[in-house]
Amino acid sequence: MASPIKFAHVVFRTSRYDEMLRWWCTVLEATPRHASDFITFLSYDDEHHRVAIVNFPDLAPANPRSAGVEHIAYTLASLDDLFGNHQRLAGMGITPYWTINHGMTLSAYYRDPDGNQVEFQIDITDLDQADAFMRSDAFAANPIGIDVDFDDLIVRYRSGESFDSVTAYQEAPVAAAGSERADVADARVGSATE
Repeated sequence: MASPIKFAHVVFRTSRYDEMLRWWCTVLEATPRHASDFITFLSYDDEHHRVAIVNFPDLAPANPRSAGVEHIAYTLASLDDLFGNHQRLAGMGITPYWTINHGMTLSAYYRDPDGNQVEFQIDITDLDQADAFMRSDAFAANPIGIDVDFDDLIVRYRSGESFDSVTAYQEAPVAAAGSERADVADARVGSATE
């Protein structure tokens, strides 16, 4: 069997149809390729659609404590794009609930109106460096990463600090069992804030 050549799209079912459409169009700067009262197909590139949103008015709210997809992630081209996207969304009242340096990516996590989690990231290493990092003792001790303050990083970067310095991975102490860092699932579960 051949591996897929790309990830094509994701489909959300929602009872907050208009809210979800506005949110996804805003965060992805996407445009509808087809829209109806039942389903809308969105794209932000040369693919016919990357996101589809289906209107099911009588759905129960999702239970964040049930099994399912944790998040989906989008890679941006540069640190300028990541920081620019962060500031653009913040200017519209859409703020991340978590910003983190994973060691191989710098990431901001958001929740859509239904609570689906979306990551915007940039790669801060090449593939060989990422692979070596993921095989390291530092990664084994903390496979999640370290929290960072994007507003602080933006100020530092725009003041002339280098990419390498702003994206440097500062190893955090290993968290004790039961702490927030040790129990990331509990720490990151919550209702949608946007």
